[in-house]
Amino acid sequence: MNSSADTAPPARTTPSDQRDQPDPPSVPAQPPRPAGGAPAVDPVAERFHFLVNAPALFNAVVTALEWDVFGHLSAHAGASFEELRTATGVPAHPLRILLHAVCTTGLLERNPDGGYRNAPAAAELLVPDGPDSWRHILTGWREIYYPAFSRMSEALAAGTNTALDAYPGDEPTLYRRLAHEPELEAVFHRSMSAFTLKSLDALVETEEFATVRHLLDIGGGDGTTSARLLARHPGMRSTVFDIPSVARLAADADPGVADRVRPHPGDLFTDPFPAGADAVLFSHVLEIFSAEQITELLTKAYDALPSGGRVFVYGYNASDDETGGWYSARLSLYLNVLASGQGMAYPARDWEEWMRRAGFDAVRTRTGYPYEHGLTIGTKR
Repeated sequence: MNSSADTAPPARTTPSDQRDQPDPPSVPAQPPRPAGGAPAVDPVAERFHFLVNAPALFNAVVTALEWDVFGHLSAHAGASFEELRTATGVPAHPLRILLHAVCTTGLLERNPDGGYRNAPAAAELLVPDGPDSWRHILTGWREIYYPAFSRMSEALAAGTNTALDAYPGDEPTLYRRLAHEPELEAVFHRSMSAFTLKSLDALVETEEFATVRHLLDIGGGDGTTSARLLARHPGMRSTVFDIPSVARLAADADPGVADRVRPHPGDLFTDPFPAGADAVLFSHVLEIFSAEQITELLTKAYDALPSGGRVFVYGYNASDDETGGWYSARLSLYLNVLASGQGMAYPARDWEEWMRRAGFDAVRTRTGYPYEHGLTIGTKR
């Protein structure tokens, strides 16, 4: 049997001006022009080569998170291979394979003496372990989202979410079927909440919320969004409307605002919306549905609001020409392959049209929110 020294990667002797691993290829405005008459590098071709290897590299990054490689290097920058082997408890050869994979992404860098350190992006994105940690997000994507994508051809050709049959039950959406698997449901909502928090501060600071007194948070999940809004606006209270297995989670809202959050279990389509709110928020929920269903739900919101009441629709927006937006594209595929079999991250113009169709006036969209998000607002006449 080889010792750990036999399987550890040799230290580099690369000159100091070449020691850093490159970042994953980006797309420059113009292809670079190498010296010596070599053909220019096609940035789309470069992206292709990264893309076809991305599924394996994605899982390598999540594994490194599980083994706390990034956390250890945050506390011990320049740690040797042997130090990482001791910290992780992983045999030398598998660890060598993993570190090589993560280094190719640029998230880990290796010093000439063989020590490892986090790249700046890893230190910012992968070290923190709070409620908005990428650790929670990526774990949910690995456990739930990405296994379904192997069924993409089948699902899109069938026009329905055929990957849902991997989950017990006969309900038509992932959200309802997860109620049969509470542990996986917890992983899912932890992942969803963490990613919601990534763009939530910008939403919370939107000036239109300052005058809201009673918010009806439709599909509000575990109450993450409501809790942040209530913490920012002390005069606001919220009713979180969601399916029973999810609405109960809102009862465990941040203790600082728990007395102003009221869970209200129900079905979006068959149950009436609770009365008394002066604003309705759909955050990361309407994109699950078809145009007809969205118009139906916006009409229900219109009917539940008083004159002057407002509706807010917050979520991913595909670009107007539907050619841009990595996060929007991923979400749209996930919805159709697994979650609901329909819907997408619609462009802003669609939301505006459906709001007007439901009767809302003064419709407009705020853009520039993180992660391709937009906020479309309408007012009841």
